[in-house]
Amino acid sequence: MNEPPDGRPDTRSWLGRFVRALSGEPDGPRDRAALLRTLRDAERRDVLGPDALAMIEGALAVGDLQVRDIMVPRAQMVVIEADRPPEEFVGAVVESGHSRFPVIGDNRDAVEGILFAKDLLTYFARHGGRDGDGRFGLEDAMRPAVYSPESKRLDVLLREFRASRNHMAIVVDEYGGVSGLVTIEDVLEQIVGEIDDEHDTGDERLIKAHSNGEFTVEARTPVEDFNEYFGSAVDDEESDTVGGVVVRAFARLPSSREQITFDGFRFTVVRADKRRVHLLQVRPLGREDGAD
Repeated sequence: MNEPPDGRPDTRSWLGRFVRALSGEPDGPRDRAALLRTLRDAERRDVLGPDALAMIEGALAVGDLQVRDIMVPRAQMVVIEADRPPEEFVGAVVESGHSRFPVIGDNRDAVEGILFAKDLLTYFARHGGRDGDGRFGLEDAMRPAVYSPESKRLDVLLREFRASRNHMAIVVDEYGGVSGLVTIEDVLEQIVGEIDDEHDTGDERLIKAHSNGEFTVEARTPVEDFNEYFGSAVDDEESDTVGGVVVRAFARLPSSREQITFDGFRFTVVRADKRRVHLLQVRPLGREDGAD
């Protein structure tokens, strides 16, 4: 790529390649790897900012991720039991800081609907916690639940969220049982990075268990916390985070979907950009898996 006479980056050749890539012209990048090289070349030449590049890479990676990779596991769902009065669950609603809550019947597989925190707040503000007959009309207040299979791609889910204007889906496994939930915020975080609010503590949900025996682990998880969670002894002498340990094991920065096995675990890179690893899929290995 030639530099223009004034010394500024020549955006025309990069933009031309980018447009050709999107239009499918034969002289443009022929696959995603080539497209990413073009984008990273643009970032090196200050045509594209690092934050913009990270978001583009995240948007491209969303097509490779499935709902099971980012969902909140069933055991970590904050739910409301349909037969409990509001006085008993309003404290959990306030403490969690969430805006939507699955309402369950006899067990967590029996999701009857979704309660919005704002509807509960409105009721308490208007009625002081009681309606005419002394009961909160939960059936009238909750909204229908939306369901998603674990295997659905995130780009498809995001499109459905936008079309339906829903912000939460209950995730079900192949047998129809509830395996977790996913929100539009969870999907958007894969594109723009972590979205922290005043309720986030910085260390919650770094490790998520899945029903298939695998775990989704944020690369920023401290090795000490990882070892405490799994009862393992992954070496933290050289790196403080799990992502750092994995990068050192590869001896280079790995790409998405690359795998490596060590210390009794199989690590699969779920999301990474040119600077760091963001998300890992982890499977503890037993003798049947071929572990040492």
